[in-house]
Amino acid sequence: MNDWLTAVVLGIVEGLTEFLPVSSTAHLLLAEKLLGVSGPVWQTFTVLIQLGAILAVVGLYFQRLLKVLLTLGSDPQSRRFAVSVLIAFLPAAVVGAGLHKLITGSLFENAGLICWALLIGGVALLAVDRFAPAPVHFDATRYPFLMSLGIGLFQCLSIIPGTSRAGATIVGALLQRADKRSAAEFSFFLAIPTMLGAFVVQLWSARHDLAVGNAGGLIAVGFVTAFVSALVVVKTFIGFVGKYGLAPFAWWRILVGAAGLIALSRGW
Repeated sequence: MNDWLTAVVLGIVEGLTEFLPVSSTAHLLLAEKLLGVSGPVWQTFTVLIQLGAILAVVGLYFQRLLKVLLTLGSDPQSRRFAVSVLIAFLPAAVVGAGLHKLITGSLFENAGLICWALLIGGVALLAVDRFAPAPVHFDATRYPFLMSLGIGLFQCLSIIPGTSRAGATIVGALLQRADKRSAAEFSFFLAIPTMLGAFVVQLWSARHDLAVGNAGGLIAVGFVTAFVSALVVVKTFIGFVGKYGLAPFAWWRILVGAAGLIALSRGW
């Protein structure tokens, strides 16, 4: 497969999986192995195209986010929501900064770890989907600060490739008695600073790689395809999870994780 088509495929994978509780990182890394791509340019590619997915959330929630920004000085509820997202963001920011080399190095190279994380995360999703306590929080903009901190601590689990940032934050919210709709929305909002921070760090550290060959063009193609596919996912996910729950994503994780372990056992 040529590089341009590979960029399209990986962009679609990123957009389709970033906001679902299935781990975009795992799917991208496994897709790269299947497509036979590797090296610093593609490592940079997989992080930078996340900006396309971020912009999909910003675009779909633009009016709500703009209202919060414009009323920060006058509306206590807007300030409360902004602080709530900041509180949830900080734990992963601190842990991610401290373990950056480990995360982008040995953990990302461990395909077995990724597959086991998919499997274990799938079982956890099934359990939470079935046994989560009855919800009492229905508005993602009004979560208590302590609840936001708890979600942020759960997000730290996603540092392990294959865990899923979306899955960890949604589970963290559900266990603190959020309903599925608001849990998904808070996960979307929390993704903006989290993914933007990872984007900026990776952009700076890989700034020299962008001048290599057609790296910039490949990233642009991946960016656009990630944006378009993420738009579809964000628009449909809340309704889907409200109707079918988390079980479909759990079984998908288990299927992919098991298939990956079988492939590894046969020398893949």
